[in-house]
Amino acid sequence: MDSAFFGAISFDWNFLASLFSIVIIDLILAGDNAVVIAMAVRSLPKEQRGKGIIYGSAAAVVFRVVLTFFVAQLLKMSYVKLVGGILVTWIGVKLFVEGAPEETDRKEAASLWHAVRIIVIADTTMALDNMLAVGAASHGNLFLLLFGLGLSIPFIVFTSNMLSILMDKYPVIIYIGAAILGKVGGEMIMTDPVIVDLISPTRLIDYLVEGMFSLGVIIAGKLWLGRTITREEMTGHMMNSEAEAVVKSDE
Repeated sequence: MDSAFFGAISFDWNFLASLFSIVIIDLILAGDNAVVIAMAVRSLPKEQRGKGIIYGSAAAVVFRVVLTFFVAQLLKMSYVKLVGGILVTWIGVKLFVEGAPEETDRKEAASLWHAVRIIVIADTTMALDNMLAVGAASHGNLFLLLFGLGLSIPFIVFTSNMLSILMDKYPVIIYIGAAILGKVGGEMIMTDPVIVDLISPTRLIDYLVEGMFSLGVIIAGKLWLGRTITREEMTGHMMNSEAEAVVKSDE
């Protein structure tokens, strides 16, 4: 390996301070990403959940490595966080519907690659701030940058595993997870340069919008569930009626 790369690993105070900062950043910011991963794999058979978490996390980190090199410029562009926030909110609703306690016994399990795809899209979208923070803390040091991104994998995998187990025992966590994703979506939208320039939101407005999005994801999910259940009941009723008509005609 190039000696310049090894030369970047100098255990002086600045290097160690950056290393410590990256560890703290990963610990703090791993939670949101772990929530979406745990919700995405909850509809998988239990024997596939571990694979879903590992494959999804690894694929998402590959995308992070690629995006980190120009994420600072990306976040300054108008509409990027706005679109990202809308996407995260939509994913929050979708995962709530797929993992809602009242749906668990009625629906078929999702595929492994469906879960991985959701994880990669949501994690990459939500990780923009994480990538920016790690990139800033690394101060251009390639080793620290890759270390910070790589370190996020075990943090997220461990937290995701724990959350997926807890969601089985305590389904209310599904509601909390959906609310967190709604908050993240609202926060991304309110920090987009277009929104900031348009309304210059105060922290109070930010909190109100984040709260509305948290509640909105759950309400939208409940409405979606209600329509789905009603439609399935009507379809079942029609099928039963047709079956009864066939039986009567045979008689």
